[in-house]
Amino acid sequence: MRRGQSPPWIVSDDLWERIEPLLPVVPRRPRNPGRKRVPDRQVLCGVLFVLHTGIQWEFLPQELGFGSGMTCWRRLRDWNEAGVWSRLHEVLLAELHVAGRLDRDRAVIDTSHVRAARRGPKAGRARSTAPGRAPSTTS
Repeated sequence: MRRGQSPPWIVSDDLWERIEPLLPVVPRRPRNPGRKRVPDRQVLCGVLFVLHTGIQWEFLPQELGFGSGMTCWRRLRDWNEAGVWSRLHEVLLAELHVAGRLDRDRAVIDTSHVRAARRGPKAGRARSTAPGRAPSTTS
């Protein structure tokens, strides 16, 4: 990391402006509000810290102020279920397109993102590579 550069798990103001509107709003309960939630931006930094360093969720240091590892894990799960990352991907692609920086000649289609219509063609029976049938061992 260069001098004056933020660690990769710190979310920049520019990125946060794009992500924040996509996050689900969780209202506080008027009765029995409980403890205040850790702010989403801090939790996102915690998620990025865990993903960047590869530590286990439960070992996320509390001293960093990102909340507990379980808090970060749950919030990431909720954001995944809310479709935050696919919408962020669409926002970033749209921005690149408007700026003329989207080069579709270098695009790759990954089957984990593109579903096959009707599960694709059915495979035929696998051909044997043996010259003949194996002798029976039970007779």
